[in-house]
Parts: sequence; C-alpha cells; structure tokens
Amino acid sequence: MTKHGRDVLSISNLANFWLNLIIGSLAFICIYPLIFIFMISISSPDSIVTNGYRMIPSSLDFGAYHYLFKVGHQILQSYWITVVVTILGTLLSVFLTVTYAYAISRDDFKFKRLFTWIAVFPMLFSGGLVPFFMISVQVLHFYNSLSGLIIPLALNSFFILIMRTYFKSSAIRSLVEAARIDGANEFIILIRIVLPLSLPGIATIALFSALSYWGDWYNALLFVDQPDLTPIQAMLMNIQNSMTFIAQNSTSLSASSVDIIKNLPTETARMAIVILATVPILLAYPFFQRFFIQGLTVGGVKE
Repeated sequence: MTKHGRDVLSISNLANFWLNLIIGSLAFICIYPLIFIFMISISSPDSIVTNGYRMIPSSLDFGAYHYLFKVGHQILQSYWITVVVTILGTLLSVFLTVTYAYAISRDDFKFKRLFTWIAVFPMLFSGGLVPFFMISVQVLHFYNSLSGLIIPLALNSFFILIMRTYFKSSAIRSLVEAARIDGANEFIILIRIVLPLSLPGIATIALFSALSYWGDWYNALLFVDQPDLTPIQAMLMNIQNSMTFIAQNSTSLSASSVDIIKNLPTETARMAIVILATVPILLAYPFFQRFFIQGLTVGGVKE
C-alpha cells in the first residue's frame, strides 16, 4: 500500500476524538435509562412524592428491594426456573432452527418449497388462542410442566428465515461441494463444516431465543399455576399486580391496614422489578459480542 493510500485510510487525531465522543455519547444515551431506573428504585418513596423522579435522589432507600426479597425463596426459585427454561429452550431452539434452515437452504432438497411454505405460513396466519390452549393442555399436556414454557417458543419462523439467508449468502456452498466429493455424508458436512463456519449466525439466533425465553410471561400465565414452576417475569408481574390491587382497594380496609399500604414502596418497587428482570440477561451480551463482530464480515469473502 502506498503512502498516499495510508494517508487516505488513516484518521486524524481530531477526527478520532470526535468519533469517540459521538460513539460514547450514543452509548451513554442507551445506558442512561437503565441507570435512571436504578436510581429511582433506591430512592425513598417520600422523596419521589415530594420531588418527583430525580437522577440523584435526595435520600436513599432500599426498601423496594427489601420488600421484594421478603419472598426471597420464591424469587430464587423463579430465577432458577427461568435460567433452566432459558438454557434448555435456547439449545432446543438453536438445534431445530439450524437443522430446519439448513435443509431449506439446500437447492438439492426435494421438498424445499413445501417446508419453506410451512415455515412462512405461521407468520401470516394463526389458529387463535383457544385452539392453541386446548391442544397444548388436552393433547400435549403442557399444563404445570416445563415443556409448556419451552416447546411453544422452540421454533420461530423469523429465526428460520434468518438462518436460511445466512446459509445461502455465506461462503459455505463450495466447501460443502468439496466435502461431498471427498465422500462426507450430510451429518458430517453439517457438524464439521457448516456449524463451525456459522457461529456468528448461530450466536445471533441463540441470543434472540434467550431473550424470548427470559422475557416470556405469557406462557406461564396460560400453563402454570404452581409457585414452584413460575418464572421470574410472571412472579414479578404477580407481585406488581397484587400491590396495585391492594393500593386501589385500600378504602375498604381498616385504618391500620391503610397505614401499612401507605408504606408499600409501590413506585420504587416497579423500578426494582425492572432491574431484577433486565440486568441478568444483559450480562449475556458480552459473551455474544465477538460473534456479532464476526457477523459483520459475512459476505466479505468472495468465492
């Protein structure tokens, strides 16, 4: 590369400073709401009533977290259920999505059009809630079982289309043909060639699936009524609904009960629930970051 070329591609110190400042500002804008919510969650209820929401609270109070962790055993159990469901569900989802997408990405697959149509059809039409619930409970026996929290989210049409596009656009086809000429069967090709070269796409699908399982409360609402099987999202939602119901019906209670209700950290508890439900899954992002960086170069290799 010539000196002139280096001058063209290099970035001056001033430009580097402004680029870092802009990117840092955007990163701060993204993280600011979470910091703001955390500061509200540790504010005292009286200061919120007097001064409203403030980034720097006038007085600190961890009463919201203390109130939530009074049912500490239930929170730990719900976290455990959510972690188990997220891990098992993500593994199952990635397995089904990768195998399905790889099959319909192959031009020599005889039923490619049929299975592509089967994958796309649920994105356009749905059977409705009542048939879904009846089949899930009466036929598949999902009620009060982990399968009711895992299987309904195991296969997503959007994820299938993403992986199919990834397989068709990445530089894998020539390697697959070379491996077939060398006598490798389809399973060897998938395990030893396709999967190692598809880690960025698989990591993206895995993260999307993990987010879906971690944030799911709807299936728990339909299929779970046992506290030991309630995931963290559904449990926190039940606590929030209970606090709201008590606050709205405080007029029909005794004077002593009203005093207790006034001391409930309703506003700060809402923010504490957001922190407890969000922060753990945010810790998963650093583990997928390098795969996202690799994914940016997909298509940069010319066959």
